[in-house]
Amino acid sequence: MHQDVHTALMNSPGWRGDIERFMARPFIQHMLITLIVINAAILGIETNADIMASIGEELILLDHVILWIFIAEIVLLIAARGWHFFTDPWCIFDFLVVAIALVPATGSLSVLRALRVLRILRLINKIESMRRVVGALLGSLPGLGSVFGLVLIVFYVSGVIATNMYGPEFPQRFGSLGMSFYTLFQVMTLEGWSEEIARPIMEIYPTAWVFFLIFIFISTFIVVNLFVAVIVDSINSIKHQEDKGKDESDVATQLQALQLEIAELKDLIKASTTRRD
Repeated sequence: MHQDVHTALMNSPGWRGDIERFMARPFIQHMLITLIVINAAILGIETNADIMASIGEELILLDHVILWIFIAEIVLLIAARGWHFFTDPWCIFDFLVVAIALVPATGSLSVLRALRVLRILRLINKIESMRRVVGALLGSLPGLGSVFGLVLIVFYVSGVIATNMYGPEFPQRFGSLGMSFYTLFQVMTLEGWSEEIARPIMEIYPTAWVFFLIFIFISTFIVVNLFVAVIVDSINSIKHQEDKGKDESDVATQLQALQLEIAELKDLIKASTTRRD
């Protein structure tokens, strides 16, 4: 829907179309991407007290200049798109990120100053491949919910088993169900699971390796691959929809060209008939 509005404005002959075509120029988009990166670098440099002591005023001035360029971009897009601007989630996100910088960051609102770094997230909206990945992640949430439910089941069953089997001898690791969940999460990440957890337990329970290997195989390899599979499937689905939309757009363009040709032929036939008469 948002792409349709953008395409319609691009093809519009009025001043709205002129603004939309101007903002869509590769030079303008590349300039905005460069400014976003420069702005993010400035916000990082501002955390260095020595640099700020030497060129702090210049950096703050450059930050303000870039901010006003972003504001001008938002104003132009709102002028071109009207209320359609606020129907696009990415446009709303850009608007909020830029608007945060206009709120006085004093007193209780001083935390908003740190949120200025969120401007770098505007790169997601500017770079199509990033936007596609984020869209795929959001589109995969229903499928990821099922996978997450499977993870909870695996953790619950494994946590109850580990608490009952190893809790009496290793209360610092499996003394309660909550502690077992935390320890099993460490095992799932493969961070020190062998030396810190598995081997000490195997000194008392020699067959404990069976439990840990089965848990790692299920939670780390199978479940993680399920997460990846759901996300990849969502990316492929989005790409298929985009390709389908491009094909439909090409067909519509060809139909419009045929209609124009037919209209021209009708005019020629009509003119030829009029001359004969």
